[in-house]
Amino acid sequence: MYTIKEVADKMAVSEHTLRFWAKSGFFPFITRDKNNIRQFSEDDLDWVKIVKCLRSVGTENKMIKRYIDLCIIGDSTIKERYEIIKHTREKAYKQMEELKKQIDMLDFKEKYYNDLIKNNLNDSWNPMNKNSIKECEYSF
Repeated sequence: MYTIKEVADKMAVSEHTLRFWAKSGFFPFITRDKNNIRQFSEDDLDWVKIVKCLRSVGTENKMIKRYIDLCIIGDSTIKERYEIIKHTREKAYKQMEELKKQIDMLDFKEKYYNDLIKNNLNDSWNPMNKNSIKECEYSF
């Protein structure tokens, strides 16, 4: 059994977040010890993993709760759970495509700045280096 602090360390999630998720009903089987401290089992860690995954791509808490409730109901809900996971996966791929574009831009900018440094050049793309902006600055 794990305390909330141990789970937070092990799963790289804050204790505050775990408490919020627990209050939201995302961990239906965690127990409490005689001091009322939450106790997570190995199986509970699997719930933490899926919740963390779903949250990381922006799945709404309401949908996560629905997914968990469906899991508890059992195999008769496999099709609906499949649809939730499929939709979430599609959303994750869209986010990954956007991140790829951002990484491409950062790669370009890194090379651009590296070339400026290497060749001791000024940044002609920086608006502060353009004459019209410098003149405007002083007219205030």
